[in-house]
Amino acid sequence: MNVSLEQLEAFVATADAGSFSAAARRLGRAQSAISTHVANLEVDLGLELFLRTGRTPVLTPEGERLLREARVVLDRREHLIGVARSLENQVENRLVVAIDELYPEYALGPVFAEFAEHFPYVEMEILFPLMEDVGQLVQEGAAHLGVMWQQTRMPPDLAFRTIGRVPLKLVCGRNHPLASCGPIAWEDLKRYRQIMVAARGQERERQHLRVAGEVWWVESHWVILELVKHNIGWSFISDHILAASPAAPDIVTPPLAFDAGDRPVPLAVVWHHKRPQGAAARWLRQRLCASESVLYRGPKSSS
Repeated sequence: MNVSLEQLEAFVATADAGSFSAAARRLGRAQSAISTHVANLEVDLGLELFLRTGRTPVLTPEGERLLREARVVLDRREHLIGVARSLENQVENRLVVAIDELYPEYALGPVFAEFAEHFPYVEMEILFPLMEDVGQLVQEGAAHLGVMWQQTRMPPDLAFRTIGRVPLKLVCGRNHPLASCGPIAWEDLKRYRQIMVAARGQERERQHLRVAGEVWWVESHWVILELVKHNIGWSFISDHILAASPAAPDIVTPPLAFDAGDRPVPLAVVWHHKRPQGAAARWLRQRLCASESVLYRGPKSSS
């Protein structure tokens, strides 16, 4: 059995156009060539694909079934050509991006929808490590690009651009002592257990938002809220994580005596300045840097 792509193309075009002559015009070929391709395909497959008793060919049941398969083969041919063209243009075959959960997830959909449209043949892996763990992955080459909580002192081999700030709110459970003691003073926070997001990197950065003497470290913002819900401690949490959590109805944001209640932390897009980036990584980096409107804007930095 010797089935060619030209035969399948003629078969699909005839089924779509409704006649051999219309298929020939669509493909820019002679009608006799289209008819021959379809006839030879029927011989090779040992099946009749069209009934030719009327003025126009009509698909047989076998033809209807094989038409779906032919479309798949032709679609995969176009996909193969697209992948080859992408590689020829030196676009990356695969991209790994590490994103801190503090970056609002509602902003990720539009960014990656545009990426998929511009680079349909790039395989994407999106990781969600925490804080400086993002930078570690980029430093080690395990991720090509990252969005992270900007450290006080960024590693020297990471280039970065600050894209804005995410406001953190102080939260506690409805039955926690802080929920009913009026405007909370800074000293009040030190009396109760604080639950903090735990990264696996530098201890110095882990202490950045520490206030209380007693701390539990947890590797998930979502689990932190569940613990807060059960009055185990208080925490700093971003609005978008709180709003999406099933625990939100049991969480309160008590009034503060020392500020307006928001503690903004900067986020930055990071990449390794000694490793060259392809077209896909450069596009995504620029797009993420342009998405600062979803965050509180802060001063921009670059390296």
